[in-house]
Amino acid sequence: MVVVYQRVSRAVVRVGTDIISQINRGALLLVGIAEGDDSDTLRWMAKKTAGLRVHEDNEGKMNWSLMDIGGEILAVSQFTLLGDCQKGKRPSYTKAGRPETAEPLFIRFVEFLRQEGVSVKIGKFGAHMEVELVNDGPVTLILEK
Repeated sequence: MVVVYQRVSRAVVRVGTDIISQINRGALLLVGIAEGDDSDTLRWMAKKTAGLRVHEDNEGKMNWSLMDIGGEILAVSQFTLLGDCQKGKRPSYTKAGRPETAEPLFIRFVEFLRQEGVSVKIGKFGAHMEVELVNDGPVTLILEK
């Protein structure tokens, strides 16, 4: 599993001309589900993501989590995060979870995030989405498990 955590002041997902999801202060998560990911992996990543202290406190130090700031998450499934570019010029996606297994795992990950007490909105699994964000900082982290 790979999660790209982007601290944002605003994020929007569109499918076609329709806005399907949006948040203000919080995090945009690009989520790559890998073959072999299971509930333990998802639970660990949800706890790690929700608890990351990468938001600024009153003194401007990265000391607060999403829960401390009342932030939201916009989670977008993105299998291309698992693209292997080591050989050739075209990425291989053999490590990415197949859609029929990745989609329920993505939904389970979102449930685990919500159990951590974070408000979560999502993109549309498998759709061609336009993702717009205002990166806050900018702060972008890559989490892998």
